[in-house]
Amino acid sequence: MKILYVTDLDGTLLNSKDELSEYTIKTINNLIENGMCFSYATARSLSSASVVTKGLRTDIPVIIYNGTFIVNAYTKEKLFSLYYSEEEKNKVIDFLGKHSIYPLVYGFVNGVEKVSWIKNKENYGIKRYLDIRKGDPRLRPVENNHDLYRGEFFYFTCIGEKEDLIKVYEYFNDTNEFTCTLQQELYREEYWCEIMHKKATKGNAIMTLKEQLKCDKIISFGDAINDIPMFKISDECYAVENAVNELKEYATGIIKSNENNGVAEWLEVNYK
Repeated sequence: MKILYVTDLDGTLLNSKDELSEYTIKTINNLIENGMCFSYATARSLSSASVVTKGLRTDIPVIIYNGTFIVNAYTKEKLFSLYYSEEEKNKVIDFLGKHSIYPLVYGFVNGVEKVSWIKNKENYGIKRYLDIRKGDPRLRPVENNHDLYRGEFFYFTCIGEKEDLIKVYEYFNDTNEFTCTLQQELYREEYWCEIMHKKATKGNAIMTLKEQLKCDKIISFGDAINDIPMFKISDECYAVENAVNELKEYATGIIKSNENNGVAEWLEVNYK
């Protein structure tokens, strides 16, 4: 039986310093070398994920932007992609504009991946996002909405106070035309509301990857609300000890926390 093992990164495989321990890297790389079919599914971009998973083997494709893309981590070739239709794009733009919400917009401008935002409209959450990504070639500050929404884009992120973002989440979640998540930033006070294509979930992307790799079974690991779709389609799913209670309700079992190498230790014991 061919099993596909998939893990979330932040709060699950990564510790609170956004790092992989030497034990985790060594253990998982050894298991991959011995035939384990292992990947990750993250809300991060490939460039951001590649930094924090440096040293970890990625022999099979990985899932980024919460299931928006499946990519070859080495060649960066997209094997699966989801983009907004013109109608979907305009619906998001109109709603955010009416409520004076200034998002981060992820897309391709002239074929190059960019993260765009309007200068001088940054709140403290977006400023922090930008500060820890200084030097990232994707960053694209613009002057107005016309420039903000240029190109082919696929993901919106609104960062701020929960009470300001709940109306965004409720609207897009209730329309049943998008995938929308609202959760508190890991180790922070601010909340992130992310608006994606309806089919952009870790669960859908993992099922696609399972078919591409001709696997028979899925075992997954996670910690947050956006991991629920992944848990729902898994044959077995394990929440780290530090996971939110909403996710633990779907879990086959609870494993050690991300600080204690929970995923790597479980794999070392259980992978055959």
